[in-house]
Amino acid sequence: MPYHLFKCSECIPERGKHAVIKGPGEDLSVALPLGYLNTIPGSISERGCAYCGAKHVIGTPMKDVIHLSHGPVGCTYDTWQTKRYISDNDNFQLKYTFATDMKEKNIIFGAEQVLRSNIMEAFKAFPHIKRMTIYQTCASALIGDDIQALADEIMDEMPDVDIFVCNSPGFGGPSQSGGHHKINIAWVNQKVGKVEPEITSDYVINYVGEYNIQGDQEVMQDYFKRMGIQILSTFTGNGSYDGLRAMHRAHLNVLECARSAEYICNELRVRYGIPRLDIDGFGHQALSDSLRKIGLFFGIEDRAEVIIKEETAKWGPELNWYKARLEGKKVCLWPGGSKLWHWAHAIHADMAVEVVSVYTKFGHQGDMEKGISRCEEGALAIDDPNELEGLEAMETLKPDVIFTGKRPGEVAKKIRVPYLNAHAYHNGPWKGFEGWVRFARDIYNAVYSPIHQLALRDISKDEIPTDQGFVTNRMLSDAGLSEEIRSSAELRPYSGKYDCVSPLRDKTYPQFPRAERLAEAV
Repeated sequence: MPYHLFKCSECIPERGKHAVIKGPGEDLSVALPLGYLNTIPGSISERGCAYCGAKHVIGTPMKDVIHLSHGPVGCTYDTWQTKRYISDNDNFQLKYTFATDMKEKNIIFGAEQVLRSNIMEAFKAFPHIKRMTIYQTCASALIGDDIQALADEIMDEMPDVDIFVCNSPGFGGPSQSGGHHKINIAWVNQKVGKVEPEITSDYVINYVGEYNIQGDQEVMQDYFKRMGIQILSTFTGNGSYDGLRAMHRAHLNVLECARSAEYICNELRVRYGIPRLDIDGFGHQALSDSLRKIGLFFGIEDRAEVIIKEETAKWGPELNWYKARLEGKKVCLWPGGSKLWHWAHAIHADMAVEVVSVYTKFGHQGDMEKGISRCEEGALAIDDPNELEGLEAMETLKPDVIFTGKRPGEVAKKIRVPYLNAHAYHNGPWKGFEGWVRFARDIYNAVYSPIHQLALRDISKDEIPTDQGFVTNRMLSDAGLSEEIRSSAELRPYSGKYDCVSPLRDKTYPQFPRAERLAEAV
């Protein structure tokens, strides 16, 4: 059994079963750490809580909603603006956050009147917003405030508003993944089936598990629209509240992040008979295969092939430019959930980097199984690492860059390891054919940053050279390349614009004729 116990965790021997090193020829029967368990006391986990999983990951990307947390203001502040889930309504959900700001006296005497007052105040401050989600926290759950009864009462008083109650206190699961599950099931129980949508296409999907980080959803939506597919709702990036109430009328659930949203797909299949199709928007080959699968389901494979041919011809040479310069670079892939396995094989195949470590803080065993199976031999797989274990891993593996969240990323910078924000991106979007090239460009800039090279010097003891001139990324990356690659007329660096998302919002799409029998049925 290839278990790995970190030196810093020798005082917590249970941690030894939460990390493995994938050995030659080993399969998942031996190369699989324990995962999705309660945090071991004393290990000082960096996990998020169930409330965070419900509000921060799933709920808040809904764009036309007042997101109100019933609890201390710190809960709300911790889940505000740390992910760039943009929207096409001037980013309302990013600009504002709402909290009842419970105090000690409310814990003693109750806080339902405080909640009522806050609901009324929020709707009055933003009269054009008629939808609200109320998130329960540990504090309001422990004292037993009946949030649902109050919401029903206010909806009777104000018939033009609609309120969704998410009972997902922080202690509602071993990690934020518990909150994913709770809000998925609560939404389908409370809200799905309450709105009848207008169907404009023979091919209608819900795009599920997509949060529009820096425009990911809008990039993928462009491909779907070019295929003549109607996106009924997106759960939940750039998604509208009422659109998500109409999820029951889709012909297919297209699932991106299985870790956060497979629950609602499974419920929609049981309750409404809507099939589920898992796809992958990261990586040229993976995305091509995904578009083909959707085309095959609807019988419009030819439309998918047109898009794939056009996009790969345009962006393939640029991806290969970075691949030639990133080959052999070592990466710690520490993104948290599904990106663990979305990226593990794709960055190796498309960019030639070596994945030396994978980890997840809140993923289930299935995430680890897929991630480990897709990464190279010798990779260190860790479940729920803490700061000290992360530091020890970086000092041992000596990666060229890590992909992780902001907190462990800032720790990495202290030991002079560059990082890219796997949760909110640096210069996204990273989905789509162009987005994957943007990701490669960000990796390239991190690895070959001249400023980072300077950071590797210890000015207290290292001699500072005075005979070196100005150094560029290109000078560093091309030093060991062959002349054929350096002077290639085919390969080229990224040529896209800083903002590749806004133009998509004004784009017009082809109108495909509808099948007569389907049009009559609708």
